[in-house]
Amino acid sequence: MPKTIKILDTTLRDGEQAPGCSMNAGEKLEVARALEHLRVDIIEAGFAASSPGDKEAVAAVAKQVKDCAVTSLCRCKESDIYTAWDALRNAAAPRIHVFLATSDLHMEKKLRLSRKQVLETVTASVQYARKYCPDVQFSAEDATRSDRDFLCRVFEAAIGAGAATLNIADTVGYALPEEFASLVQYILFNCRGIEGLDVAVHPHNDLGLAAGNALAGIAAGAGQAEVTLCGIGERAGNAALEEVVMGLHTRQNALDVSCRVETGQIYRSARLLQSVLGLQIQPNKPIVGKNAFTHEAGIHQHGVMADRLTYEIMRPESVGIPQQEMVLGKHSGRHAFDETVRSLGFSLEEEALASAFQAFKALADKKKKVTTSDIEALIKEEGRETTGHYRLESFVINSGNTIDGTAILKLAVGEEGGQTLVAFGDGPIDAAFKAVNELAGEFTLKSYSLNAVTGGGDALGEALVRIENENGQYTGRGVSTDIIEASIKAYLNAVNKSL
Repeated sequence: MPKTIKILDTTLRDGEQAPGCSMNAGEKLEVARALEHLRVDIIEAGFAASSPGDKEAVAAVAKQVKDCAVTSLCRCKESDIYTAWDALRNAAAPRIHVFLATSDLHMEKKLRLSRKQVLETVTASVQYARKYCPDVQFSAEDATRSDRDFLCRVFEAAIGAGAATLNIADTVGYALPEEFASLVQYILFNCRGIEGLDVAVHPHNDLGLAAGNALAGIAAGAGQAEVTLCGIGERAGNAALEEVVMGLHTRQNALDVSCRVETGQIYRSARLLQSVLGLQIQPNKPIVGKNAFTHEAGIHQHGVMADRLTYEIMRPESVGIPQQEMVLGKHSGRHAFDETVRSLGFSLEEEALASAFQAFKALADKKKKVTTSDIEALIKEEGRETTGHYRLESFVINSGNTIDGTAILKLAVGEEGGQTLVAFGDGPIDAAFKAVNELAGEFTLKSYSLNAVTGGGDALGEALVRIENENGQYTGRGVSTDIIEASIKAYLNAVNKSL
C-alpha cells in the first residue's frame, strides 16, 4: 500500500514573506479556507510573535479550520512559543513549530552560539513547547549546509525533548536533488530515536530545484513536504504545492506514495491566491499556467487529437481547470447562478452568495453573455470594494493627447460620507492614482497591468497594481467592464491593505 505523505502548506507564513505578498487577517482566512478544501494536512498560518496582526490572523485561522492541523512558526524563545500557543489554543489540531539554525555559518555569524548552546536551546525550547501542545515540530534552518553528524545530534536533542516531526530545511535552495536525498537517508539511518517520527523537507527554489528536491527527499523516505501555492516565498520562492502534489499523483507508481490533497481544487486555489495578492501567474507555470495544457505546434495538436496521452501526462480536469465555459445572461435565475458557483468550487455563506448574485445581475445588464470566468472574477472581487477604509463612490475622467489627464474622484472614508478629490496627471490612470494619494498619503506605483478576463469588447477588465511606501509593498486587484474603474479599485485595494 502506498505511503501517505503529509503536505504542510506555508503560503500564509513563508509565502507571505515574499515582497508585495502580505495579507491581512481576512485574506489569510480566505486562503486558509481554500487550503482546507484542498485538503492539505497542516496549514502554517503565520508567525504569531512577529506582530499583533499576525497573531490575530493565526488565531482566526486556528478557530475556523477544522479539517487539518494549524501551526505557527516560533523562534526558540519562550515568548514566541507562548504567543504561538495563545493564538493556536482554539485549533482542532494545533501544532507548535520551532526552528533554529544548525549550520556553522549561521551559528557563528547570526546566532553567535556554540554547538553546545544550540543543543541546549533546542532541548529547552521543545520541552517548553510540549508543556502546551503534544504536537511539536522542530526545524533545522540551513540544514543542507550543516555538518551531518551535528545535525543528527540536534535532531536527537529535539526527539529527546518530545518533538514529533523533524524538518530538514534547504533554506537557501543550495542542495542538488541527489544531495538532498542522501541527507534524508543519512538522517533516517544515523539519528537515534527517529523511528516512527515524521521527517519533513522544506526546499527553497534559488536554483530552480525546489520541487525536485522535495520529490527526491520523499523518495528517500521523508514523510512530509512543506510547500506554498504557486511556489511564492522569499527570494525565488518555495517548492510549489501544485508541482509537488501532481508529481506525487502522476508518478505514484514510481514513488509508491500518495497524499490526501484534492487535486481538483488546485487550479481554483491558485487563482484565489492570484486575486488576493494581485499577482499574475506566468503563462508557462507548470500545472496552473494558462499554457500548461496548450498545444500550438502542429505535430503536438495532431498527437493530442489522436490520443491526449501523446503529449499530456495529466488531464486539465485533474487539477480543476474547467474545460468549457457555461454562459449565463440577465434572464438567468438564482438557481442557475448558485449551481454555477458551486461547480466552480466556491462555498459561500448565504449572505455572500446573495451579494454575488446581485453583482452578477448588474454585470449582466452591461454584458450580453456572462461566462463562468466572469462569475469567478466577480466572486473574488465581491466584498473588496465595499470594505476597507477607502471606497470608491464615483469618478469622472477627462483625458486626451493634447491635454493633461484630469481625475475627479469621490471616495468614502471609514464610516463617513464621500470626499471629492481632483488631480492632474500624465494620462487618466496617473491622475486617478494621484487623486487617491492626496487623501491616503504618498505611494509609489511599482507595477501595473491590465488583463481581459474574457474576450470581446464588453469583457471584464482585471487590473493588478503594486504600490510602495516607507512601510513596504502592497498589491491590489480590481475588476470592472471599465478599465479605469478597475484600476482605481485595484489601487484602493492596495492602499487599504497598507492600513
